[in-house]
Amino acid sequence: MPWEKQFNREEALDKAMQAFWSRGYSATSMQDLVNAMGINRGSLYATFGDKHALFLAALRMFDEQVRARLLANLTAEHSPREAICELFRIFQHEAAQPNGNRGCLLTNSALELSAHDPEVAKIVSEAQRQIEGFFQSRIEAGREAGEIPAGRPAPELARGFLASLLGLMVLIRSRPEEGLLASVVDEALSRIR
Repeated sequence: MPWEKQFNREEALDKAMQAFWSRGYSATSMQDLVNAMGINRGSLYATFGDKHALFLAALRMFDEQVRARLLANLTAEHSPREAICELFRIFQHEAAQPNGNRGCLLTNSALELSAHDPEVAKIVSEAQRQIEGFFQSRIEAGREAGEIPAGRPAPELARGFLASLLGLMVLIRSRPEEGLLASVVDEALSRIR
């Protein structure tokens, strides 16, 4: 009789993603992953491969289920200007929650791994391009709707928003001070008032 998995792959991967998101790649040991995922080491290796392969799967899951879903929901549920504002507010609000200083797994991975891990760099850079595209499309739609004043070219403004958002995510990890985060968000959003 062939061996059958006794766990849900997606649930186990989500638990691994949460562990990496909380601790980072280097600080998350295989034992941490075994404990977090609730599966034995053999099942982990048989299903996901080594730690690096598991991390890449978790990072892709984050990108698809957290980042992409968030941007799609903001686009569908808010006016263009409000979608931009809400994205910044979500991160600012999350930082104020208990254990809310995890930042963004993509940004954390960029800082920890992208410089020497081309696979991570590729996932992160594509996600950042899509975030920049979100900003640009919302700026253009907001200008068409009369919500966002004309001014700097939309691509330039979108890159500025991307830089501000990434900076905010880093500060959430290192200095999650309410006043500091509020001032960063306020400065960023002043560009579309």
